[in-house]
Amino acid sequence: MRAAADGRGYHRAMDDARLAPVLVSAELRAIEAAHAKAGLMERAGVAATGIALSMLAGSPGGRVVVLAGPGNNGGDGFVVARELRRAFHEVEVVFTHDAASLPADASAAHASFIAAGGRTVKRPRAERPDLVVDALYGIGLSRAIAGADAALVSWANAGGAPVLALDLPSGLAADTGTLHEPAIRARATATFIALKPGLLTRDGPDASGQVSVHALGLEAATAAAKGRRLDWSALDAMRPEALTRTRRNVHKGTFGTLAILGGASGMTGAPILAGRAALRAGAGKVRVGFVGTDHPAVDPAAPELMLGEALRAIDGADAVVAGPGMGTTDDAADVLRHAIGTDAPLVLDADALNLVAVIASLRAGVAARKAPTLVTPHPAECARLLGTATADVQGNRVAAAHAIAANLKANVVLKGAGSVLAHPDGRFDVNATGNPALAVAGSGDVLAGILGAMLAQRLDPVSALRFAVCLHGAAADRLVATGIGPVGVSAAEVGDAVRSLLNDGPRVRR
Repeated sequence: MRAAADGRGYHRAMDDARLAPVLVSAELRAIEAAHAKAGLMERAGVAATGIALSMLAGSPGGRVVVLAGPGNNGGDGFVVARELRRAFHEVEVVFTHDAASLPADASAAHASFIAAGGRTVKRPRAERPDLVVDALYGIGLSRAIAGADAALVSWANAGGAPVLALDLPSGLAADTGTLHEPAIRARATATFIALKPGLLTRDGPDASGQVSVHALGLEAATAAAKGRRLDWSALDAMRPEALTRTRRNVHKGTFGTLAILGGASGMTGAPILAGRAALRAGAGKVRVGFVGTDHPAVDPAAPELMLGEALRAIDGADAVVAGPGMGTTDDAADVLRHAIGTDAPLVLDADALNLVAVIASLRAGVAARKAPTLVTPHPAECARLLGTATADVQGNRVAAAHAIAANLKANVVLKGAGSVLAHPDGRFDVNATGNPALAVAGSGDVLAGILGAMLAQRLDPVSALRFAVCLHGAAADRLVATGIGPVGVSAAEVGDAVRSLLNDGPRVRR
């Protein structure tokens, strides 16, 4: 796909249809209701059976314990149990509830399992099975699992057998990624219709294992989803011209001038890290403007960076990043006020967000901007902006990111495991790249620099945020895949891996 430039010169590179949809529970319930007669439970069970059989490939005829719950997730489990029996596996279904109280579809699945010669038991046998199938609770769970089912969750986690979760691990909140303990820790999760935010953010990635998506023939029904998963392979295929370097008639101005503002006394390293990352992400020219007066005259590791006073760096910039190492002094607030007043795309990071959180005139100025604004809070910064607790932000990361987007009229990335991107038009994304190598000082500065480089190269704000966040995580993944990290990776190394990834794509013709 070749990205076109819009009337303002932005390169629009995104095709949402090429990104996997992410649906919240209310959307999923509506789709299920609209297709109630489509045999979704049978489709889901058969799809999950394929994953189960692949996990049992080394155990022909192996023993499987299916933990079946009182709702439709339990019904999916009964279908899996029936199909695994047909594949000549020994199947034990543990069901502690009343079959007469099952919903209609689950009741039919239970009856089909019994008619095929299956039976249920109240507790599993002592010996370890070859596979456990978690079909206790699906997307509707909003409380901690209790009673006999809680004991089954503890048994599954402690037993050592691989666990396949159906739709999502029991105890994991579908919309938030919050684990209500006790909760299943799965080796793999077969999720149905579409991805859920909880599988991708907060505790979800650690609890879910390898996630496979089974659309059940409902691809058309999920096409208009407001949520999308970001993965590098999909975004890499949608690069705009600026990030391919296939055109030869170019110069440094083609790829934009970026100003990075920050660096109070004693914190000059943060904007320099951001500047180095911006160069590696393709910005044509980078100025680093310091709030403090004790800044270096040159960066020996990147003499291409133009270092100087903050307010001078702003003039004529195609994009501005404000915040890395900026501090929260009156001088910092004055620099930030000038940055907010520019008509260039603006990234607010780190201390810029802390200033906006406490100075009402700065907040109002951000919300009134006509040019794009992008903000990059971590959970604590997000909490300050919303006037709430960090735990509340983490309790619903998608909602918190949307709240900031609406409040500041900005494109937002709420950083963390499964970074959440929210856009003013109501769309959101959850990033699927990255690993613990990014949990290091300076990582956020590098992301800010990459994002500034995307804007300087005239990507539209949605595309810029998606590319920067996904590329940042993919760079960490590249390092780990090549034996560097996750322990001990430096933020600067992530910037180097960004350049490597960008140069894996189309090159200038020789």
